[in-house]
Amino acid sequence: MRMNHALSLRPAAPADAPLLAAMHAASWQATYRSLLPADYLEREVGAERAAYWRARMEAPGGERRLVLIAQLDDGTPVGFVCVERQPGSPWGVLLDNLHALPGHQGMGVGKRLMQAAQDWARAQGEAQLYLYVLDGNTPAIAFYERQGWTYSGSEPDRMGGVDITALRYVYRLDAV
Repeated sequence: MRMNHALSLRPAAPADAPLLAAMHAASWQATYRSLLPADYLEREVGAERAAYWRARMEAPGGERRLVLIAQLDDGTPVGFVCVERQPGSPWGVLLDNLHALPGHQGMGVGKRLMQAAQDWARAQGEAQLYLYVLDGNTPAIAFYERQGWTYSGSEPDRMGGVDITALRYVYRLDAV
């Protein structure tokens, strides 16, 4: 499936927190149906993501973070990425969020956002990125593995009131 519109990336501003929250919630609602409680996804995730993004976009340390919004040439937002340097992390730079909205997956949005995150991390002098993906999120796991990410461990976590397992993947940046 190919995109009919040109895709551009723009830096997110604090005023974009509601948009980021809406995209994040929509992505989780579509992706985590079989992994998280329906009640949480239907009733709580929107408000939770709104509070999260409002706080995150206003938090100090913005120089350690890059948040980009992918949009079509008509201005329609179709995804976003958030990558953040983690001082002292043995894993490198955290690719904390990578979301292509339902209906826009398989069109190169995720690849374009991931490439921007890799370019930014490389420009920061970093050698590696890492991310966490929910165990059971097989489409995302397959996507990351196709892009060259490798599994490096798992950690217990809690999300939506249930215990989950977060799988850690790493991506080694090659010098360009």
